[in-house]
Amino acid sequence: MATPNDTLITYGNMDVDTLLPSLGSRRTGLTSKEVVTQRQQHGRNDIASEHVTTLWERVFDTFKNPLNLLLVILAIIAHATGDYRAAIIITGMMLLAVVLRFTQEIRADAAAAKLKALVANRASVVRDGHDVMLSFEDLVVGDIVNLSAGDMIPADVRIIAAKNVSIDQSTLTGEALPASKFATATSDAQAPLEHDTLCFLGSNVVSGAGQAVVVATGAQTFFGELAQRVTAKREESSFDRGVNSFTWLMIRFIAVMVPLVFFINGFVTRNWWEAFLFATSIAVGLTPEMFPMIVSVNLSKGAIAMSHKRVIVKRLNAIQNFGAMDVLCTDKTGTLTEGKIALSDHIDMRGTSDTTVLHYAYLNSFFHTGLNNVLDDAILAHATHEQFDIAATGYTKVDEIPFDFMRKRMSVIVQHGDTRLLLCKGAYEEIVACCPFSTQTAWSR
Repeated sequence: MATPNDTLITYGNMDVDTLLPSLGSRRTGLTSKEVVTQRQQHGRNDIASEHVTTLWERVFDTFKNPLNLLLVILAIIAHATGDYRAAIIITGMMLLAVVLRFTQEIRADAAAAKLKALVANRASVVRDGHDVMLSFEDLVVGDIVNLSAGDMIPADVRIIAAKNVSIDQSTLTGEALPASKFATATSDAQAPLEHDTLCFLGSNVVSGAGQAVVVATGAQTFFGELAQRVTAKREESSFDRGVNSFTWLMIRFIAVMVPLVFFINGFVTRNWWEAFLFATSIAVGLTPEMFPMIVSVNLSKGAIAMSHKRVIVKRLNAIQNFGAMDVLCTDKTGTLTEGKIALSDHIDMRGTSDTTVLHYAYLNSFFHTGLNNVLDDAILAHATHEQFDIAATGYTKVDEIPFDFMRKRMSVIVQHGDTRLLLCKGAYEEIVACCPFSTQTAWSR
């Protein structure tokens, strides 16, 4: 049986003229009737999100834990035995803790919902032969999507036309450098994320323009599968386990002490009703009624402090769980960082630090047109730190040859006085191939 990865690889390797009919599509886009059919078959382009908790579900989730259940039982017993004062105190402490937690989590969810509402993602789609702007959720398998620099990829798509398209996939792969994409496969990739004709939801177009056909939507996308795992039922945190462990310890202690006190006192005094009341008071005295309230107050205080740092805490217990970590393990750059790179050193072909290399790289990055890639940004930032001043250099731009995926390099011609200089930047193999043999030999050494 073919796996989703195998299917994507198959789509990536297919000829465009074969792929589009297999998806029930064409270059002029789907018709309105075909869209309805595709949506019925594949569903909406919605990724998994957390279950919307109802008010009563949230109250129950906030209330449920062994200690609160124990307090309820003790409050009922205290009320039944006429100890109204104890019943009121126990109930009050329990309700205060529940209300504090409930209020904080409601406020956090409301803040998160407002942030989500600010983001309205739309894509340019070909429908009935016309370009229209549609919400990501309205896309279906077979839709033709127009891509340009700055666009987000609205679903898992297969490129069918491309002009210098580069995609930032750092959200999925952690790689800071953009990946080049083509309409025809140029390599025999074994993994979908490495395939140069496939783009995925969660990535964005860095440069270039093109067209793509949607091959997977919603939960069937790579990002959708990730979202399903993230929004699955949470495992019990160490803090929850610690609180529950303490509570069950108290319950076991009470289960032993209260019957023991009841029977000893009853046999000694022969007044079983008084012995029962005394045993109940022992149970109330052994139970830390203030514990839930103290925990909720302290966690709420932490949530408020973090909100001042623009951090939304959706579950109060997460604060203690995060703070209790001894070691935090992260993966490589891109996913948990800004996805940026920095220039550390500039060396010549002999491995010696050389400011001339930085100077030429700076001129190339400064004068070329189009969007800067992460390498250009790193070079310009480093040159600024080194106080390079383009006006002081006396160089002016004469012409340029933009980067393309055949030459795999871009060239800028600059003039300084009567001297003109050609500066090339590109793939190592392409640059070395343009050098004289003696230079290649020295470089390889």
